[in-house]
Amino acid sequence: MAASRVSIYIDGFNLYHAIDDLGENHLKWLDLWALSETLIRPGETVSAVKYFSAYATWMPEGYRRHQRYIAALEAKGVTFIEGRFKEKPMQCKKCGVRYIAHEEKETDVNIGVHLMADGLKDRFDRALVISADTDLNEAVTLAKAEATGKQIAIVAPPKRKGRNSNALFEVTVNRLRRSLLPEQIVWDGKTIIRPAEYDPPAI
Repeated sequence: MAASRVSIYIDGFNLYHAIDDLGENHLKWLDLWALSETLIRPGETVSAVKYFSAYATWMPEGYRRHQRYIAALEAKGVTFIEGRFKEKPMQCKKCGVRYIAHEEKETDVNIGVHLMADGLKDRFDRALVISADTDLNEAVTLAKAEATGKQIAIVAPPKRKGRNSNALFEVTVNRLRRSLLPEQIVWDGKTIIRPAEYDPPAI
């Protein structure tokens, strides 16, 4: 009997900020395919991992780290679905100073349409959406209704289950610690080296 196929859909910045709040920077060098394999049941196999995020191009150092991270993920078989940031004029309520903020766009919609399309095209038997963003709840509910027979659930990032009551469970910190990328990855003729900011603490 063939193993059931599980597709994983990851809200990149939602997961990133949850990890950032843990105060363990090295956990950001996370192997999302390996993490996904810790979330499936016996008799299942991970058939696809999709990572939804956007480049903060106005922050050069972070932009370069993010590019390197995505290259490492792609080397592991993860598919990157790119969104974008939109500039948003803001004004400080206290001092009146005007400034430009940046708002991530398209990620929720991208997750929703990929989830629906993959379900209707029979690309998975079960799907997990890693995010605590309640904006995705309706997309999951509709995909379950339209893709008959497909199991779809929300999984909260670490320490974030309380933010979305629809989450089936949350990713534990120990799962992150067991799912880190190696220091170096050779892929497509290039060597991808872990940024120094993500080096694990000295033992």
